[in-house]
Amino acid sequence: MARKKIVFVIVEGPSDEEALGVLLTRIFEKESVYVHINHGDITSKSRVNPSNIANQIENCIREYEKKNHFKRSDFKEIIHIIDTDGAFVKDGVIIEDQQAKKTIYSPSEIRTMNPHNIIDRNKRKRENILRLIMKDEICNIPYSIYYMSCNLDHALYNKLNSSDDEKEEDAYQFAKKYSKNIPAFIKFIQESDFVVKSDYRESWDYIQKDLHSLERHTNFGLCFPDDYHDQ
Repeated sequence: MARKKIVFVIVEGPSDEEALGVLLTRIFEKESVYVHINHGDITSKSRVNPSNIANQIENCIREYEKKNHFKRSDFKEIIHIIDTDGAFVKDGVIIEDQQAKKTIYSPSEIRTMNPHNIIDRNKRKRENILRLIMKDEICNIPYSIYYMSCNLDHALYNKLNSSDDEKEEDAYQFAKKYSKNIPAFIKFIQESDFVVKSDYRESWDYIQKDLHSLERHTNFGLCFPDDYHDQ
């Protein structure tokens, strides 16, 4: 029997994998799904810029290849899921708040003790995302990037500023809810009122405008066939 092709999924944290890992495994049941946890936002890391952002992802692929004795032809595609974190909003939306021990997000503003840090992060994140949007492949493997804005908790559970414990519990409950009803998940991620219903490039144009990168939006439904929930 031929070896299954690998769908290499990149997420930011463990709760992201908890929420989506089993669902993706069942959706791509004809392939072998591997979820790579970055333990952070690769698009906003210091020293990561448009000239080396693709190399960061290539390193993840090469490490996985080496560890598991795979070759490039064993991969079907790379799916990269990110939070937008309000990266495309104007600087004036970033408000200084000395009471904000952690950065606080809302659909209309970002409150932080250090506005300049967030402004710098957003600039770096924007530039890296814009470079990745233009990539059709990395390591000669088809590549696409999808957003959960303002973050995955916001997109999937309509919650902002969750604690780590809340993230884990919500992820568990979400996976539990949809793991035995994949068509319901596909319908949720393709037809909900917060879903950006357009083609891939247009969905990225949309998230860059106004306050959209702080609001509840996702283009992740574009990852799946439109008629999947009818199967």
